[in-house]
Amino acid sequence: MVDEGGENVSISPNSVSLLFKIKDYELIQHANGISNIAVLMALSINSNQIGDKGAQYLAEALQNNPTVKTLSLHMNKIGDYGAQYLADALQNNTMLERLYLSSNNIGNIGAQYLSNALKINTRLSGLYLSSNKILEQGAQSFADALRYNRKLTTLDLAQNKIGALGTQYLADAIQQNNVLRILNLAGNQIGNDGVEYLVDILQNGTTLNVLDISLNEIGDLGAQYLARALENNVELQKLHIGYNKIGPNGAEYLAHGLQNNTILRSLGLENNYITSLGAKYFADTIRQNTMLNMLVLSSNNIGAEGAQHLADALQNNTIMQTLLLSSNNIGDSGAQYFADALKINAGLTQLYLSNNGITDKGAQHLTDALQHNKVSVILVSSH
Repeated sequence: MVDEGGENVSISPNSVSLLFKIKDYELIQHANGISNIAVLMALSINSNQIGDKGAQYLAEALQNNPTVKTLSLHMNKIGDYGAQYLADALQNNTMLERLYLSSNNIGNIGAQYLSNALKINTRLSGLYLSSNKILEQGAQSFADALRYNRKLTTLDLAQNKIGALGTQYLADAIQQNNVLRILNLAGNQIGNDGVEYLVDILQNGTTLNVLDISLNEIGDLGAQYLARALENNVELQKLHIGYNKIGPNGAEYLAHGLQNNTILRSLGLENNYITSLGAKYFADTIRQNTMLNMLVLSSNNIGAEGAQHLADALQNNTIMQTLLLSSNNIGDSGAQYFADALKINAGLTQLYLSNNGITDKGAQHLTDALQHNKVSVILVSSH
């Protein structure tokens, strides 16, 4: 750590992080220095105020320093013009692999600039644009780029507003792309229609193995669509559908779809409405599924009855490693059920039970069970 005029700069042999508040007119002196660092590989200037002018200085520095592989500019107000400067640099930079531009007021115009660069750039593997102002038109621009680009493996568009139509544009392009592996569309108002577009391409074969569509107003119908894909053993290894409107019926669809699935490893379903009945459906699946090793059911109001279903299923399951059940009102009775299961289960390594109304009595049951099991029981709050 060095100090420049009372401000901190973190420097390692291959990376630089500017850890202070910096504005566009102040960045030019640092940009000049960046150009002269022979082996700079990572640069982080998050949560500053560099704006579009600062982005311009950095873009020029990047073109003079071809060794930078990671550039992180979260929360910098660079806007569409700043995105344009960086996009121009991408067309000439053959080394940058990851570009983080979350929370930068980038809209459809900025998306167009970046997508044009992706059609030419053959190096960038990760583009992170969450919490911007990208709508369906911007999604269409990225879809066009994906038809040409054969390097990008991660696209993060979480917390934008691409909607179902934007999802359709992307889905059609991904069908032809055969490279993209991680897609984050959380918080994009895609709804059940958007899910159906994604399921159609999943069933027809894609390289996608991580999909996050949480916080998208997906209901039981969307869960039914997803179950259809899971039944066909698509390549998905991680599916995150938390913070939606999936109830017991949706849980039944998903659980049934997972029974013979040998690919999915992790399912995130927190903050839905599956209740104890939905927990029962997943318990039945846990007894049969031999591959799912992480299940997130926090904040689903499963209660003690749901806890009993899951705990009973765990007694004969050696694959499940991580189970998250925070904020489910399972109480001391639920803690007792899991304590009994832990005395038998040999596979579980992490069990999260915070905010479940578990008192000292329930905590004691779990403590006793740990004499027989190495699981990490997390009790952040006993209230």
